[in-house]
Amino acid sequence: MPNKRDLHTLEDIQLLVDTFYAKVQQDPLLKDIFGSVIQDQWPLHLEKMYRFWQTILLQEHTYYGSPFPPHAQLPVEKKHFDRWQNLFYATVDANFTGEKATEAKWRATKMAEMFLMKIEYAVKNTVVKGK
Repeated sequence: MPNKRDLHTLEDIQLLVDTFYAKVQQDPLLKDIFGSVIQDQWPLHLEKMYRFWQTILLQEHTYYGSPFPPHAQLPVEKKHFDRWQNLFYATVDANFTGEKATEAKWRATKMAEMFLMKIEYAVKNTVVKGK
């Protein structure tokens, strides 16, 4: 069992991201959705996620961009976000403890809620406008 610690370094972020996305790549519900978009570009995606979480949790501004647009057209619904969140929480809880670990889970929850709301809104308005 790993020695749990808080998220304080880029190495901690890399452990979180690598462990989490290894689970995503094996998950029956999520692997095809992520795999169809990322394809063989996993190293690039992981690097982007390191920078994203480094910016969010360590306040070291290395991520530039908008995280929502790449997710806007994905064929996802609440069950996908729930699974994503469960895998993320399990990864954090298995490897980390402390204030930043708690913040990581809170921020992941808020992002999942916001992304789902935006996707549901877009789908609803596309269907309404298409009538």
